[in-house]
Amino acid sequence: MAKKKVQNKKAAKVQQEDRLSVLDHLDQHVLAKLKEKQQKLALEAKRQQELEEERKRQERKQREKNKSFAELLEESNLDWKKFK
Repeated sequence: MAKKKVQNKKAAKVQQEDRLSVLDHLDQHVLAKLKEKQQKLALEAKRQQELEEERKRQERKQREKNKSFAELLEESNLDWKKFK
């Protein structure tokens, strides 16, 4: 039993050493293209996020601009009883 475990461990170790990763098989040119594409996608995602934030900011500003007098009065923290 002990011999089989030792042999299995050795076989597993040799198998791991023989196994090549995908990175080992890629050409440097292809790898550079993939990294460039990754950077472009990250920049695009950041740009989209900034556009979405700007759109939300504009919506809030427009909603604030279109509030009625009653809504503005409700949001006011002044105590109107003091001024009677």
